[in-house]
Formats: sequence, C-alpha cells, structure tokens
Amino acid sequence: MFHKSTFLKGACPGGASSIGLGPVGGSCSTNVNSAMGEKRERLRKMSALFPPVKLLTKRRCYLCIKIAILVVVFGLYFMLLLRESMSALTGSSSSSGSSAPFASSSSMPSFAALASRGGMVKKATGGKLDGMQDSKRHGRAGGKHGNNAAEGRLARPLKIGAGGDKQRHQFPPQQAPPDGGNHSTLNPVYEYSDEMNAAAETDFNERRMMLWNVCADHRIIGKYPPNAWEFFISPGHGIAWCNIFKAASSTWMYYFNILGGYSVQYLQRTKASPIDLARKRFPRPTANELNDYISNTISFLIVREPFERLLSAYRNKLEGCRNKYYKLLGEQIVKKFRKTHPLKGAKTPHGPTFREFLEFLVSHYRSGGRFDEHWSPVYSFCTPCSINFTLIAKMETFQRDSEYIIRQAGLETLLLNKMPRYKARWITNRSASDTRNLIPRYFAQIDEKLLTDVLEIYQLDFELFGYNSTKYYSYVQSPDYG
Repeated sequence: MFHKSTFLKGACPGGASSIGLGPVGGSCSTNVNSAMGEKRERLRKMSALFPPVKLLTKRRCYLCIKIAILVVVFGLYFMLLLRESMSALTGSSSSSGSSAPFASSSSMPSFAALASRGGMVKKATGGKLDGMQDSKRHGRAGGKHGNNAAEGRLARPLKIGAGGDKQRHQFPPQQAPPDGGNHSTLNPVYEYSDEMNAAAETDFNERRMMLWNVCADHRIIGKYPPNAWEFFISPGHGIAWCNIFKAASSTWMYYFNILGGYSVQYLQRTKASPIDLARKRFPRPTANELNDYISNTISFLIVREPFERLLSAYRNKLEGCRNKYYKLLGEQIVKKFRKTHPLKGAKTPHGPTFREFLEFLVSHYRSGGRFDEHWSPVYSFCTPCSINFTLIAKMETFQRDSEYIIRQAGLETLLLNKMPRYKARWITNRSASDTRNLIPRYFAQIDEKLLTDVLEIYQLDFELFGYNSTKYYSYVQSPDYG
C-alpha cells in the first residue's frame, strides 16, 4: 500500500515534499494540480456525454411507452379500416352472387316454401331437359313449343301488405343519380328520375300480380316446364334473362356481350353473330343450373304485344326469305297453303303471304309441332307460370324498364351509356313503331275465323301481360267479305 505522502514524494523530483518551498517544490505542486484538473475536466465531459445509468433507463422507459401507445393506436385504426373494407366486400359479393359460373345454392328454398309465401302451393311437373339438336346455321334450335321437360321452382309474387309496404326480392341498394339531378342514359331523349323509378316499381309489381292471377285462373302453374335452353345467366353480375326473340333481344344481347368482357369498339366492328359471341361467354345452362340460380338473382324477361311480335317475326324471317333456313320453310308453307295462283302478269310474292303464314301456324299448333323461337308463345317459351321472374319488362316502356333493371343489379358503370345512340334509336324506335303502324294493313288480309284460330295460340300471352286482343276484330275481313 502506498501512502499519500509517499506517492507525492515520489512524484516530485529529488524527493521534495509537495508542500515544500523552492522552485522545485512549487513546480511539482503545480504539475500535480494541473494533472488533477485535467482529470476532473475529462470526467466532466464524459459525464455530459454519458448520463447516469438511472437517468438513461428512465428515458428509455418513457420512449418505449410512447412507441407502444403509437403502435396500439395505429393497430386499432388499421383493424377498423380492415373491418370496414371486409364488410363492404361481403355486402357486394352477397348482392351480386357467386363469381363461379352457375354457382349452386345449398340453401335453395323448396317449391312448397316459395309457393306458400304467396298463398298458393302447387307442384310443378318434373322431368329432365330433353336433348335438342340445332336446326339453323347459328345453332339456335331450343325453346320451341312443347319441347322441354324440366322441374321448375315456382313462387307466387309477394303481395302488398296491409300496411302498404311492398315485400319483394332483396335487390342491391339502389344508387341515386349523381348530384341529385336527372341523368340521360340509354338514349339522349330519355330522362331518368326518382319519379320514373317509382312508377317503374309500381308497374313491375302490378305486372307480376296480374301474371300470377292469370296463371292461377287458368290452372297452368307448373304446366310448362322451364326452358333453361334460352336463358342467359351471369352469376358474377347477379342477373338472369330469358331471351324472347323479337322483343328487344338485340339490345340485351348487346348488354350481355359487354358483361361478357367484349369491348364496345369490338362489338361495333365485328361481323360475328351477337348470339354466338354471347354464348361463348354465357353457355346454355342446364335445368338444374337454372333451378339452383334463379331464386338468388334478379331474373327478368321483356315482353311485347303478341301480334306485333308475330308480325315483326314474319316480316323479318319469311316475307323476304333472305335466310336459307327460312327460305326453305317459306317454300314449304307456300307449297302447302297457297290455294290459288296469282293472275297472269301479277307479281308473285317471294315468300308466303301473311295469311299463309298464319294458316301454317294454326296447322302446326294443332298437330303438336314445335314452334320456332321467333314466334313461339311466351307462356311456353319462357314459362312465366313456372318461374318466379323478379321483373317483367315491356317494349312499350323499354327505356325506363331497362334502366330500372340495370340500376337494381348495380350495373350502371358497366352498361349505362354503352349503347351507341344510333343503335338505340334504331332498336327501340324504328322496329317497334313501324310494325305497330303496319298492323291494320296486314291483318286486313285475314278473316275473322282465322283470327279466332290464331288467338287460340296467343290469347294466353295477351292475358298474362295485360294486352288487348279484341281490337284485332276491327281490322280483319267480315264473314260476308267478298
């Protein structure tokens, strides 16, 4: 052990004491003091750079607490956003249906459960969809009168309750027009509004009630098996459409091609048949696929005044005989039903006359033959007395009804304003108005007896959809004509 005095003595040259006098002692004392001062300065600087352990630990604890609070807050915020996103996705998927083609439902209500909601329990005739062969160039052979047998799920339309509230299918939430104003959509003339929407909803409800009352009165619920062959079903978009030819079928074929992924530019320039394009994306469903999906979607059909549709089909398919299939059919009709030959020098029609065409229909109907899809009665073609269609649209209110369907399905972004204006005008105005104006001239070619025979085929369509058939007796020839 060294004593302090020894250490100080050893630190000074000559063994002088640290408190000794003289130059040597003073110099040694100064050196010692300077060394100690430097040592204290170094310690002060080090203590400034490195705070005491207790202070450092306390600051670290405060910092960790702050970080933990921030993590918890941001975690809760992120979980809240994630929950809201999942809720939105779940609601969207539940309203638009499964994205897999023809997704089946494990909780499909039985026919009895569906029918009992409307106060009527009937059983549909069963069976399987018969195989059908193509009879035309484009392969459209299905949907003919009396050809199919399949089990259909039925339901009476839900009536308006005592409180006045409408009980109907759950639709996706309806989106209000942007900025609360009227919005021009399907063509530049038609303006959609809340009043139009309310009127459409009222009409749809009344049409369904009328249809099911007529079905019940005639005892034909389930009589005609569902014709799955003619349905277009898009599970990913939540809609199913029964394609009635000569009743705005071109417009909705165009819409389904857009839903199928074809661009507007491609559809405007392609020469391919619209129905062939649509069937590539929406294959013909089976009866089981139709039954599995029909009650979980917005299903609709578009109807037209029966005789206007009939005349339109005749003028388009048989009057000019431009298509090879219909040219052959026209020749067969002329050969069988033309009783007199035109006078010498008179112009011979290229195809059957309207009278000959109607005589062919009556004969074909009574023999139990299958009807072509262009003039097959709707009651046996789309079987509205065997399928609980959500909406029944009409050609007379086509623009309004189509937009209502599009909005209820939540397809505004995909379909509204996608129809070229010239095409919309031609489809919805020219074809319908021209045919309506020609009705008196064509029906003047037939007599009252033939009209009665033709009404035997189509009278049910008139009643189901609320059209008047009695006016045609004012157009035809009287019994004592000639």
